[in-house]
Amino acid sequence: MKNAMDFPFTVSVLCFVALWLSARIGFFFAKRRPLQTDQRDDFNVVQAGALTLLGLLIGFTFSMAIGRYDQRKNYEEAEANAIGTEYVRVDVLPAADAVKVRDLLRRYLDLRVLFYTATNGQQLQRINADTAQLQNQLWSAVEVDAPVQPTPLTALALAGMNDVLNSQGYTQAAWWNRIPLEAWVLLLLISVGCNLLIGYGAHRKSRLFMVLPLAVSVSFFLIADIDSPRGGIIRVQPQNLISLAQGLTPQ
Repeated sequence: MKNAMDFPFTVSVLCFVALWLSARIGFFFAKRRPLQTDQRDDFNVVQAGALTLLGLLIGFTFSMAIGRYDQRKNYEEAEANAIGTEYVRVDVLPAADAVKVRDLLRRYLDLRVLFYTATNGQQLQRINADTAQLQNQLWSAVEVDAPVQPTPLTALALAGMNDVLNSQGYTQAAWWNRIPLEAWVLLLLISVGCNLLIGYGAHRKSRLFMVLPLAVSVSFFLIADIDSPRGGIIRVQPQNLISLAQGLTPQ
């Protein structure tokens, strides 16, 4: 199912319109029922507190997005290390089996690179299906020698293949780990409230009504872009996997 935050530019434009309208609505109510002089100080305190809360929430949400982005980068590196290590460890297997496993690992590596670069949903489904099938073949190719030659070296090859398969699961979990929708809703509601207060506290209609909506919308764009693994401009590039694929040659 598509996540609305996979379209950060659209989200930011819609947020800007909603927040700008909120400021205008606030100004409309101010004209209908203006603030009294003795209420101005109390209103300023409430407005400052709301804007401070909004700034903190944007900062925390940005930190959440950065943390998830870094996690995806770390798992890409870990996955490349696991595949590269297992490619070397299969030397402990019989020669024919080692050649077979290396060929499977090279094909598996190509699929992992495609996983990071795919943007089409149907293509991604095919990649995931091929990955699952190839994982079964990899495990079967390594496991077949364990009962025949139950040695520490064979166990080492099995452990390495286990790391390869586990690293793919960790990567997938990290890509599913997104900022909760409830956090976005809370952030939007507080943003709307702050813009209502900005409009209500204004003395006259001004182009400055656009400043806060624009600043918040740009912040939303950046957060949504970083948080989206596939829909944004800022994405995790499989640099380690590509470098490994270029270094692995048939033996």
